[in-house]
Amino acid sequence: MNHRHGHGHGPRSIDRLAYQSGMGGWNPVFKTTLAVGTLVLCLAADRPAVSVAVIVALAALQKGKGGLPLQDYLGLLLVPLTFLLLGGAAVACDVSAAPAGDWNLPLPWFYLCASADSVRFAAALVLKALGAVSAMYLLALTTTACELVDVLRRAHLPPLLCELMYLIYRFVFVLLDMYGRMRQAAGARLGWRDFRSSCRSFGGTAGNLLVLALRRSRVYADAMTARGYDGDLRFLEEEKPVRGTQIAWMLLFWAVLVALAI
Repeated sequence: MNHRHGHGHGPRSIDRLAYQSGMGGWNPVFKTTLAVGTLVLCLAADRPAVSVAVIVALAALQKGKGGLPLQDYLGLLLVPLTFLLLGGAAVACDVSAAPAGDWNLPLPWFYLCASADSVRFAAALVLKALGAVSAMYLLALTTTACELVDVLRRAHLPPLLCELMYLIYRFVFVLLDMYGRMRQAAGARLGWRDFRSSCRSFGGTAGNLLVLALRRSRVYADAMTARGYDGDLRFLEEEKPVRGTQIAWMLLFWAVLVALAI
């Protein structure tokens, strides 16, 4: 499949990729089971080999079956990886008044120290977290919001909680659209030309966004009531049976992870 993917990494991009994914025809319950099971194994194993296997295997799955270009997938991973590396650096390094550990960097009034054990621990922690993120990306980049709501209902979560999750998720896009228009309008009036103007424009945009959000929410509530909304959101779901080969590959993948952990 040849999809045209955007380079943005925001909610719009992730939502679009979920609809365009080549794994969109897979059963959502199966994808949820695969993602959550892989996440649990990655966290419980606490082995760098397992984390690396999860990262590589899920990246290959996203490219091979999902049709997602590797460059776009790595771009999505780069966002959490930046925070993970910063957190890993904070775990690996320590502050000391005197030189300590295997490496130390002299700075004014203190030393920045690190040891081989702390670096290995931080690297394993970053890999484990990145493996967990990869497992969640498997679900987020291949499963639409309405399918996730259906999975949560089958898991017997309270209907009110499921509906609030879906409505809030959808309303995020409404707010993004309104904010984009107001930001463009402020830019046309040179509202971002300097720091003082930017502060004033930001305050005005935030205030207008709050008012418009409340107004738009009332309009959408009236529209839903006019269409027969009775407090229960229902979606027309396509039947997506689970194939035996999919279950076999999932069990084999999990068996490999368990073997690496042992």
